[in-house]
Amino acid sequence: MKIGVISDTHIPERAEEIPGVILDDFKGVDLIIHAGDLVELKVLDKLSKACAKVKAVWGNMDPLEVRDKLPQKEIISLANCKIGVMHGFGHPDNLPQLMADEFKNQGIQVVIFGHSHRPFNEKIGGVLYFNPGSPTDKVFSPYNSYGILEINDTIKGRIIRI
Repeated sequence: MKIGVISDTHIPERAEEIPGVILDDFKGVDLIIHAGDLVELKVLDKLSKACAKVKAVWGNMDPLEVRDKLPQKEIISLANCKIGVMHGFGHPDNLPQLMADEFKNQGIQVVIFGHSHRPFNEKIGGVLYFNPGSPTDKVFSPYNSYGILEINDTIKGRIIRI
């Protein structure tokens, strides 16, 4: 299974649209997960044109209109894998630990988060913590990025620089 992962799009504040290279790449995935800070719900419409299956959570910069439609936190079960998704909060350097606390004792193999705009792809204590970075904002990172997760016999995350 191939999953497109995106976060912190901040449309239309940081960009008018999701970069086309991402939408093209996401046409080959089985599912897209957005880890919050969409800002506008139309982001989900754009993503669903690339892949019919889209899941998302809200982030700290999302207005009530978005928060009313999306959960703050979600666990997605796919085959033999449980994926925890939450945008994140607080200081960016503590995000992996905060996410570990949020999904503690829930049998999660992957935690997808955003918030820091910094890509992160690291296994800690047997769990893959994956932040795709931001495709539209480089304030906390030297480059824009998104991610691909591949779940087969193993779980592999890949950060793609734009």
